[in-house]
Amino acid sequence: MSRLDELTRQVLEGREITREEALELYGQPLDALCQRADELRRHFCGDRFDLCAIVNGKSGRCSENCRFCAQSAHNHTGAAEYPLLSAPELVEQARINESQGVLRYSIVTSGRRLTEDEVDALCQAIRQIKAETGISVCVSVGLLDEEAYRRLKEAGAERAHNNLETSRQNFSKICTTHTFQDKVDAIRAAQAAGLTVCSGGIMGMGETAEDRIDMALALRELGIKSVPVNMLNPIPGTPLAELERLTGDDMRRIVAVYRFILPDASIRLAGGRGLLADKGRGCFQSGANAAISGDMLTTAGITVKTDLELLRSLGYEVRL
Repeated sequence: MSRLDELTRQVLEGREITREEALELYGQPLDALCQRADELRRHFCGDRFDLCAIVNGKSGRCSENCRFCAQSAHNHTGAAEYPLLSAPELVEQARINESQGVLRYSIVTSGRRLTEDEVDALCQAIRQIKAETGISVCVSVGLLDEEAYRRLKEAGAERAHNNLETSRQNFSKICTTHTFQDKVDAIRAAQAAGLTVCSGGIMGMGETAEDRIDMALALRELGIKSVPVNMLNPIPGTPLAELERLTGDDMRRIVAVYRFILPDASIRLAGGRGLLADKGRGCFQSGANAAISGDMLTTAGITVKTDLELLRSLGYEVRL
């Protein structure tokens, strides 16, 4: 039995992959690795596919200096700047997404965290969304505390999103205005408030394979079951603008190893997917079983119609 087969059997039997074993997996032949990862996906998740959409609910002027971000006030990208969208605007976007077949809708806001008044306004918008649609609501609202997350949950939010972005060791190379631990504390606050949490990171920011694996292990320790895997889209005006893009094979390898580490998670292709020639098909056959559809925050995405056609051709069923 090959080492890849041994590690596949280990996961199927419910035993966790160690850091050293994950590094072994990272060096396995790509096609065989992806095939085994897809076997794990079918075993633990079946044909369920989690498709969500996001809205840029508050844009630009962010105080944080994340080196990848078009919305940081520290970067000069020409990204749109506007305050929190009104409740009618957020409700209308929820209706549009629901009509297209999207089951989960995430409201994303720029900035370190929402103010108290903004939390109140967002709660009102969520109550209207839940009253007028059947869509599930997620919020991505920065470094909130448990009390603020609890208010959002009581209004009808079901999930909070907060990316770790990279490993703890690498985080200070990506951002210095907040810390990896700040992220962890916000995730735990959301969980304490009763929300499920979506958290992942961005690949292609100069991190190592060890960084990618360490982030996945941190997500496993936090009990995260929805894991966005973004591919850096190097945006002019950001410090990472000149980095070389990852390839489709790079992304296939990453999601395959993530499937071994997080066997029952929704591994979600997110930002940067539109840069892939196959729009993610190869990753959806290599362990990934979720995606963000439609436009991203500051870049164009892939239409829901196109995604639904692709997923049907692969035998997936979109459901929560």
